[in-house]
Amino acid sequence: MAITLNHTIVPARDKEESAQFYSRIFGFRYVGPFSRFIVVKVNDTLSLDFDSREKFDSNHYAFKVTEREFDEIFARLKAENIRYGSGPFDPENMSINHNDGGRGVYFRDPAGHLLEILTVDYKMP
Repeated sequence: MAITLNHTIVPARDKEESAQFYSRIFGFRYVGPFSRFIVVKVNDTLSLDFDSREKFDSNHYAFKVTEREFDEIFARLKAENIRYGSGPFDPENMSINHNDGGRGVYFRDPAGHLLEILTVDYKMP
């Protein structure tokens, strides 16, 4: 059996707001409360478990998507006037990138985490 990531905890100032954001922007399935978390299913094997915290470091979460999913997510970003950018150090330049022949874009969630969608895996040495 291949090892897969089952879930990860995503810290947020407001776990409900963040869970709703991911569901709305990415189209992930909102599950709701489980223990002290708000759960959102990314796919059949991975869930994001949102947890409210006062203090936390900003994380980076990257999601590989199809070309169609990219178009759909990008349209939702623009419809909600969410600032986006072409790179992790310029996430608000209102441009997308075409790294490795694909498309990618960065933006922030309500908790300040840096999110990325990309259509092609990065070429690694």
